[in-house]
Amino acid sequence: MNTEAEKRSLLLEMITLATVDGHLHKRELEFLRLVAVELNISEEEFQDLFHQETKSLPIPSEMQRINQFYRLALLMHCDGVLHEREFQAIQQIALQMGLNLAAVKRVLEMMKKSPNTVINPIVLLEIFKGQHN
Repeated sequence: MNTEAEKRSLLLEMITLATVDGHLHKRELEFLRLVAVELNISEEEFQDLFHQETKSLPIPSEMQRINQFYRLALLMHCDGVLHEREFQAIQQIALQMGLNLAAVKRVLEMMKKSPNTVINPIVLLEIFKGQHN
């Protein structure tokens, strides 16, 4: 991720998913704040993002799209409640990113079964790579 606009776009997409169920849980907010810090987005700008419309920019590399999908999936699980609207929204976002729906569903199912929702990065990439054939 190179530009400020790309960073804001990624965080806006995450905010949209976090609020799709009509509630922003404290753990979701803290997760979003951690991502903002990693992206070098100030607290003031972070707060301002909650009042902006989502304008998703295309993510050029497949690796970055997979990383963003995984961030979204972690965010979706961090409040301990998996809402149907979140599940539908993340699948729609993944499709818009150009990710394979079968791989997306497989990753989400693995995360659901995992005790801490974390998937080994190598396994994550293998799931998506396996869908290329």
